[in-house]
Amino acid sequence: MTSATPVIVESDSPAPQRVVMASGLPPARGDELGPNGRRALIGGVVALHLVGGWGLLQVQAVRDAVREVAPVLMVNMIAPPEPPKAAPPPPPPAQPKRMAPAPAPIIAAAPSPTPAPAAFVTPPPDPVPPAPVEVAAAPPAPVPAPPAPVSLPKQVPPSAVRYVKLPDLNFPALAKRAREQGTVVLRITVDVNGRLKHATVHRSSGFERIDQAALRDIQSARFAPQTEDGKAVEWQTLAPLAYEL
Repeated sequence: MTSATPVIVESDSPAPQRVVMASGLPPARGDELGPNGRRALIGGVVALHLVGGWGLLQVQAVRDAVREVAPVLMVNMIAPPEPPKAAPPPPPPAQPKRMAPAPAPIIAAAPSPTPAPAAFVTPPPDPVPPAPVEVAAAPPAPVPAPPAPVSLPKQVPPSAVRYVKLPDLNFPALAKRAREQGTVVLRITVDVNGRLKHATVHRSSGFERIDQAALRDIQSARFAPQTEDGKAVEWQTLAPLAYEL
């Protein structure tokens, strides 16, 4: 029995149909096969056609003949065509060559002058110290004589005072009007002639007007001189003056 090669043709009609041509197959009898047998036979025929078509498509000459006979796009059921390769990018423009800058000239520093050797200078001789001058020592300053001891007035008790003239007591009029009175004790110093030399208030009467009147009135008194070893001396005593209404 001779086998036939199946051919798959696609047309430009709205409903493309596949025409499977096979020769040399004996016609099947429907009355001899049951429903299962017919389905198995049809499935086997279809599988054979698919395998045969795939085998034909692997041959480049057959594929070219099919493309010429059927000017339609043949569907490659095995693998899609390779995508077109992208055109390689144009080469980059050539960059102009940059000239290397000329090296800067090297300026050599002028050699420093060699210092001249220092001239040796003879140091001057040490100055001769002047001859010492003898200076006569100044005489020591004279020691001042100690001051003469100050002689203090002789202290005389009030009971030993002798009056040559009693003092005149002048009672101040304002003190009388104010009913002021009292005794003033004065400390008096008398010279060698018996005259009053100095007087101060030793104990106040309590009233300023009476104290000032006593200092004025004591100046009118005269005293008998006081002697010591037969010689008149200054003396000092307390003199009470009473101002009573």
